[in-house]
Amino acid sequence: MPILGIMASAKLVVTAPTTVDYLVIAGGAGGGLAVGGFTYTGTGGGGAGGYRTANSFAIGASFTVTIGAGGAEGANGTNSVFDSITSTGGGTGGRQASGNGSAGGSGGGAGYTGTGSTNLGGAASPSGQGNAGGDYWPSVASASAGGGGAGGVGGSTVSNTPGAGGVGSSSSINGTSVTRAVGGAGNYTNGSPTAGAANTGTGGGGGVNNVGAGASGGSGIVILVYPDTFAPLSSIGGTLVYTQPTRAGYRVYQFTAGTGTVTV
Repeated sequence: MPILGIMASAKLVVTAPTTVDYLVIAGGAGGGLAVGGFTYTGTGGGGAGGYRTANSFAIGASFTVTIGAGGAEGANGTNSVFDSITSTGGGTGGRQASGNGSAGGSGGGAGYTGTGSTNLGGAASPSGQGNAGGDYWPSVASASAGGGGAGGVGGSTVSNTPGAGGVGSSSSINGTSVTRAVGGAGNYTNGSPTAGAANTGTGGGGGVNNVGAGASGGSGIVILVYPDTFAPLSSIGGTLVYTQPTRAGYRVYQFTAGTGTVTV
């Protein structure tokens, strides 16, 4: 019969993880560049950074993690990377001189140009990471459109009402439900657009010609999760900055800045 003392002292062998769940969000774009020439006319909202998530992704002995920066006014966001997964930076909003929004993880909203032509929101490219920015229709509006978000397209202009930013997507991967990757709002007369919050990949609000600059997009984030029956990661190198939020039964690594190699 079994010897109870031996059974009681037996230990579970802890090994390195071979798969992880991930959330990878790129930097959101800045709002469109406000360059003057027309009074109280807005530039498009910035598109959200690309949003990618999956479960049970196979990993090797080491991999690279890079956190994308948010874009300044008139600039796309920067890509975020985990292993072979790349999320594309958001596309900036359209400006006065070139009113179409730029393509990105989510596309930027179209800006007002005063030329009488229709301007289009930027596409979500590559597809599957976000949504397109909203459009500008000169027959009905002097305002600009919103950037696309992870969960929906950016709002097009209605009369002189700027388009809202596309909705984001919610995830509880780190143990707390958080909505990230929201599109930046378009603009008409507001000289104080809202910037994207850090580590959300949210797009910056559009600027206003002769009044104020477009706002910056929020930086991206990479979150990796696996059961706590497996060992902690062996090393985290380079300039990577991370935290470990609490989620019962799991190890959570939330990377918020930098780039480097992670060893399992």
